[in-house]
Amino acid sequence: MRRYLAIALDCYLCLLAAGLLTRPYVHAAETGRAVVLTALPALALSFVNQVLLTAAVRGSAGKLIMGVRVVGLPDARRPGLGQLVRRWLYGLVRPPLQPWYWLRPQPARTCVPRSTSGQPGNPQPGIAQPECPRPSSVADDDVAGLRQVRRGDLRTYRRSVAAHASA
Repeated sequence: MRRYLAIALDCYLCLLAAGLLTRPYVHAAETGRAVVLTALPALALSFVNQVLLTAAVRGSAGKLIMGVRVVGLPDARRPGLGQLVRRWLYGLVRPPLQPWYWLRPQPARTCVPRSTSGQPGNPQPGIAQPECPRPSSVADDDVAGLRQVRRGDLRTYRRSVAAHASA
């Protein structure tokens, strides 16, 4: 939930700043120019927020407010500039294609019931069976090899890695 609130906050802050920057010029321009005058600064501010600020402090403005950090996988390292640019470009392209993802037919999921011994077979009556494993989805995986984590979880992970390395 924090991730989505951070994204919404980033979008709101970017559009608000772009609107405030271009307000004096929009009234003097015609409608077509007004859209361009607002869109270009919004893209520039989005790049600064999502790429440069994240490279400097591991999070955009919305993520910092919500207590979320962006880390590289698998070792929670600082994200690289190339990864951040790729992630930003993917974020610009994916939302317009979102209806296409909803219209695609989803593959059918089948689940083989397991017996109490863990082998495929007939389950025993009265014993709760585990659910089918949840398949990985595009929403869970980041294309640039980055993940958004809570700041407290990142601190705990680093402490456990340091304790394990010293032992």
